[in-house]
Amino acid sequence: MAESRPPGGGAERLRMLADLVSDGEVVVLSGAGLSTESGIPDYRGETGRRRRAEPMTYQEFTGSAAARRRYWARSHLGWRHVAAARPNAGHRAVAELQRRGLVAGIITQNVDGLQQAAGAHGVIELHGALSRVVCLACGDRSPRRRLDERLRAANPGWEERVAAARINPDGDAVLGEAETGAFRVVDCERCGGTLKPDVIFFGENVPPARVRDCYALTERAGALLVLGSSLTVLSGYRFVRHAARHGVPVAIVNQGPTRGDEHALVKLDAPLGTALGGLLAELGA
Repeated sequence: MAESRPPGGGAERLRMLADLVSDGEVVVLSGAGLSTESGIPDYRGETGRRRRAEPMTYQEFTGSAAARRRYWARSHLGWRHVAAARPNAGHRAVAELQRRGLVAGIITQNVDGLQQAAGAHGVIELHGALSRVVCLACGDRSPRRRLDERLRAANPGWEERVAAARINPDGDAVLGEAETGAFRVVDCERCGGTLKPDVIFFGENVPPARVRDCYALTERAGALLVLGSSLTVLSGYRFVRHAARHGVPVAIVNQGPTRGDEHALVKLDAPLGTALGGLLAELGA
């Protein structure tokens, strides 16, 4: 299946990757690049550079009612885009590797739920999930679809009056101040507190217990396979460093350089769907 091999003379590196994965006990660390082929842009890859995205920070969200109104207005439209996205060949390949017993665990930096939608299980959502909403006052978690229904009811006709220019990686649409200013935000149904998507915002810390679970999983791994992450932020990069310190081989598949390249035993610069399709072909049935 030569057509499934990554371009640019990567056949030898693909065979090296297949040899590494075939030993099993692989832990996958996935980033936004795994979901770009599903139409969800990333912040630091090519789609992110084209958008010059500026994500909402935790401090801005919690400190300003106007910022929350702006966020929820944009997110209310953008959520449709994320909810409609479907797993791509890369997501399905990871699920297939897990089905074959080669993947011992999956850590994802993505908040789109596409890895689970492709059939993967036991996924650690490092940065949470857009499909849930959490109350900052009482901690109650509820489905995003319920909030979507409430926001529609609170803003009749609003969607028909606005037009989104583009969608950002955190599932919000880019709108002007005039469009967001008229949007009405709803509060927690249980206590009336402030609602926030159940994701880790920029400037917010990942829960320590979740980080410990990821460290433990990395230490036990036969190999750490990084998929579609530039590893620019410490949140994911720390697990590459942890693997290297514990003698766990690191393999990286990503379009463009990453912060972790110096630790990689194998590095493939290729589209994720192509590379992982080629990996499955190398491994055989």
